Amino acid sequence: MDLFLVTVMLCVVDDDDVVQIGQGTYSNVYKARDLVTGKIVALKKVRFDNLEPESVKFMAREILVLRRLDHPNVVKLEGLVTSRMSCSLYLVFEYMEHDLAGLAAGQGVKFTEPQVKCFMKQLLSGLEHCHSRGVLHRDIKGSNLLIDNEGILKIADFGLATFYDPKIKQAMTSRVVTLWYRPPELLLGATVYGVGIDLWSAGCILAELLAGKPIMPGRTEVEQLHKIFKLCGSPSEEYWRKYRLPNATIFKPQQPYKRCILETYKDFPPSSLPLIETLLAIDPDDRCTASAALNSEFFTTEPYACEPSSLPKYPPSKELDVKLRDEEARRQKALNGKASAVDGAKKVRVRERGRAVPAPEANAEIQTNLDRWRVVTHANAKSKSEKFPPPHQDGAVGYPQDASNKGPVSFGAPDTSFSSGIFNSKPSGTVRNHGAAGLHRGRKTKKDESQMASSWKFMRPFKPSTVGLSMDLLFRSK
Repeated sequence: MDLFLVTVMLCVVDDDDVVQIGQGTYSNVYKARDLVTGKIVALKKVRFDNLEPESVKFMAREILVLRRLDHPNVVKLEGLVTSRMSCSLYLVFEYMEHDLAGLAAGQGVKFTEPQVKCFMKQLLSGLEHCHSRGVLHRDIKGSNLLIDNEGILKIADFGLATFYDPKIKQAMTSRVVTLWYRPPELLLGATVYGVGIDLWSAGCILAELLAGKPIMPGRTEVEQLHKIFKLCGSPSEEYWRKYRLPNATIFKPQQPYKRCILETYKDFPPSSLPLIETLLAIDPDDRCTASAALNSEFFTTEPYACEPSSLPKYPPSKELDVKLRDEEARRQKALNGKASAVDGAKKVRVRERGRAVPAPEANAEIQTNLDRWRVVTHANAKSKSEKFPPPHQDGAVGYPQDASNKGPVSFGAPDTSFSSGIFNSKPSGTVRNHGAAGLHRGRKTKKDESQMASSWKFMRPFKPSTVGLSMDLLFRSK
């Protein structure tokens, strides 16, 4: 690809306001406007200072993964932004008004069968493309499925994604996929896996859309496995002998569980049950591929999937909006003296009824509760390993499993580079989180927290061979 620089000017939307529309373990997402085209974009801010060096590897790998993908149902990376005054890199994406978790959590929202088929068809089409290009997403969930006002669904947030080759057994970390959508083999410690982990998550999404709530909202790994076994049945003796998973001795149930998906979801459309059964197979080898799922009875029988453009027009809604509304409601309740102590079990029942939002400890990037249990004396420790898999536990991060001082591993041809640009931004102002009923309005922000400094910065073309290098080597001032 020819190397070139594109001059683009960016400013925050509404001049002095910064609108946060998403957040993650190592990044936040903001809304912005391209001053040249007037187009609204999303800026994913990733810090690359010395405090979180692992975020550099996540960001670099996300860029490499996105450059390999090109599909209508996969979010597109449009550029990069950096600032002289802030130790952050901004990934520029097309802006999407909704995410599936935010829509599903809306009051009175109940998707029809054609609408569910429309969403699932787009999700599986995007996964089919990712898998055909040798990419595992590893964090499929409602908040990572973005939807625009035309009803187009796009898979987003490839921060945990990795490259894989089905012909090569490469050890990878098992600490991926948000807890409610995590397959049993990862909970049992599997380090060699394939497309089956994404298909399990897709099966959870399908059942969730039809049921109107998350189907297995566990709080811990132990509880999550218990919910999986109760619904999908416990693994057979052949399964335990076949995979010999690290956590088998801890989690293997003393009494077998019977599979009861058909009985539990007998009110679901009949054509959906065989697909759910296949996607939620305990043995990953028994799960169908995305291509096979698209050709299943669910999509080939009436009522057919509706056109994306025919989907209802919803007000902008994302998972962050749901969280902020819930927080504001709780705050108001406390101020009015109506708050009361609620035990943990009751809180879980509230989430099950109306919110497709995993608990904070369920995030895919957080260290497993099993590890906390094993190291009792450090149960409340906050370490980097709780947020990011160490390089030696995931060969796809940029280093082989047994890496020492062998240097970074390149994921592409040395001459492959990423087109970069020059960007500008407005001076810092106030922060407003829309959807929070004015929460935090008028509060001044730190210059390096939610706003790019008023400066210009050149960025040279990004090459895959630079994965693992210090970010200081990737940038130079004007």
